[in-house]
Amino acid sequence: MGRVTERRKVIRIRDGALSTRPDTLVAEEPLEIRLNGNPLAITMRTPGDDFALAAGFLVSEGVLAESGDLQNIVYCAGATVDGSNTYNVVDVRTAPGVVIPDITLERNVYTTSSCGLCGKASLDAVRTTARWPIADTPPVRVDTKLLAGLPDRLRAAQRVFDRTGGLHAAALFSEHGELLDVREDVGRHNAVDKLVGRALQSGDLPLSRTILLVSGRASFELAQKAVMAGIPVLAAVSAPSSLAVDLAAETGLTLVGFLRGSSMNVYAGEDRIALHTAAAHG
Repeated sequence: MGRVTERRKVIRIRDGALSTRPDTLVAEEPLEIRLNGNPLAITMRTPGDDFALAAGFLVSEGVLAESGDLQNIVYCAGATVDGSNTYNVVDVRTAPGVVIPDITLERNVYTTSSCGLCGKASLDAVRTTARWPIADTPPVRVDTKLLAGLPDRLRAAQRVFDRTGGLHAAALFSEHGELLDVREDVGRHNAVDKLVGRALQSGDLPLSRTILLVSGRASFELAQKAVMAGIPVLAAVSAPSSLAVDLAAETGLTLVGFLRGSSMNVYAGEDRIALHTAAAHG
């Protein structure tokens, strides 16, 4: 099975002086996800938690909703000419009776950190396939001071990032700020899939009283994954995309961007944010 990190020789230049030394890099390998034996998608990922990644991906696609929907996940042998197991192909088998939706989308075959469909069709698809409408979940109130402290806690939990500097991370916190889980990956969407997949395997979906924090920007796809897992609050240390904001507004997702220190922008779902400052003007 692939390793999380690998070593490569690097020439370092510091103040004009050259030296040669090994450097630790984050590993990146393809993972093919098959559904009941049929190829579905390929994503570039950091090896590890592959079964959770595949399960979380299928939650986002509306295939899986609870642990009982999943029969098993296995690595597939025969992915190479000599028939050996590369541990880069997984087959997800659904339980008898699980209805498989039409997921022959343009994103099929290859997915990246920027993948996802665009436009109103995507918004409609997420809204109509979400198993746990966020607007119908019990009210959650999140303190701004609690939110402000989450990025530092996420950074402190990024063990592989400290050695490589090349990983995104996603973390789940309770509404009271308890760190529930954290995953790292070269793709921020994969890190979220790993979180959601582990929650599915543990029987913890929907994640209706949690906060999802991502280390980069908040794309449409990350907002989609939050909505499909029933997560009411998505926070990002960087900017959201316009389509992510549209999706949040349509589904009731609380979306926070540019979460840096005590500063943040609330783009949607502000009713869940408990403010301690004077009312905004303008």
